[in-house]
Amino acid sequence: MSTTKIEPKRWDALSDPERARIMARSQIDIESLVAQARPIVQAVEQEGDAALIRYARELDQADISSRGIAVSPAEFDQAEADLPRTLREAIDFSIENIRRFHQAQVERAMITVEVRPGIIASERSTPIEKVGLYVPSGRGSFPSMLYMLAVPAVLAEVPLLAVTTPPRPDGSVDPAVLYAARRCGLERVYRAGGAQAVAALAYGTETVPAVHKIVGPGSAWVAAAKRIVADRVDVGVPAGPSESIVLADESARAWKVSLDLMIEAEHGSDSSALLVTPSERLAREVADQVSSLIDQVPEPRKTFLRDVFTGYGGIIVAADEDQAVEIVNDFAPEHLLITCEDSRALASRITNASEILIGEHSAFSLANYAAGPNAVLPTGGWARTFGPVSVRDFRKSSSLIEITPRGYQTMKDHVITLADSEGFYTHAMALRRRDEDTASS
Repeated sequence: MSTTKIEPKRWDALSDPERARIMARSQIDIESLVAQARPIVQAVEQEGDAALIRYARELDQADISSRGIAVSPAEFDQAEADLPRTLREAIDFSIENIRRFHQAQVERAMITVEVRPGIIASERSTPIEKVGLYVPSGRGSFPSMLYMLAVPAVLAEVPLLAVTTPPRPDGSVDPAVLYAARRCGLERVYRAGGAQAVAALAYGTETVPAVHKIVGPGSAWVAAAKRIVADRVDVGVPAGPSESIVLADESARAWKVSLDLMIEAEHGSDSSALLVTPSERLAREVADQVSSLIDQVPEPRKTFLRDVFTGYGGIIVAADEDQAVEIVNDFAPEHLLITCEDSRALASRITNASEILIGEHSAFSLANYAAGPNAVLPTGGWARTFGPVSVRDFRKSSSLIEITPRGYQTMKDHVITLADSEGFYTHAMALRRRDEDTASS
């Protein structure tokens, strides 16, 4: 007998506050944590390494005082020796897939356009000088997050890449993360997690370098800390607690939908997982099967699943396909799986989703690890304006403009007219009086 009961909800029967609650997901929790995270961030800014060591003990129950904050070369060697061959091969396989996809994103260093004769404009792409990669591990081992971040960063040729990841109780760092880091060419890894790691990367400590940008997903605490330091450092793609939608119709198989619906929900109690379907039959069958499947999952994932499907997750019955699409676009999910009679056609109607998986074989699991596109994606509705992490996230652009005498004459009078109309006197004067010999006057 299942101890978890999931009740499908008809979208048209929900009140406005109930709909808003579903759309908000864990953002409410993140907002409430900002005040609690602020003292942690301030302590790291003021105390540096001492605060990192203290918070590792208090928040991660890890003593890192003897090992130090930076991971040593010997620890990388030991991690590779200890890791099972099959896991090493799986990581290598995935890294190569991610590299093959992201290689296509590498841009030309310079794009030059002659706008008009004598007006030469260029756009130059250069790597961001210092970037911090945050790799979570509080709820498990995530080498996949390391290589999803590291591969595009390395391809972007970032000179300084610093990885922070929470320590384990004995003070060590997850060996799979260390192996993946070395395979990607990174060996600057630091034992720090949560809000304190974000603060360390933003302000720098005696050991951890301050960076210009922080990229990587994390808990609500990490997301809260990023909000606090956002006026000092670029906090990158808004990647908080995991969220997903399965969009399915009458043609979908309830068993496969049930399995897929649970994937992102097991990340943590603050995750969000929704089935959106116009089929009441499918909704009922999936509700029954997920309720039963949850009881077969070991802890702590079982608790995460129960919390999600009684909290930020659930099953939504739409009036029809059009309403189902509208719900998805309004939610703007991190992960979307479409398993419908014509999934590809339906995908063309989705305008707000970070990742769109098409068809019943395209499970979230495959995309999370090894399909090629990046699995670090915007959450909290930010898919409306952000996309997946890419090589472009680790580079910046500069405009270069060169005006020849011919180009100057072509532009001069037009710009004077515009400057006059906007009331910028010296803009116009710099062109009107440019040829005067003021040095001899």
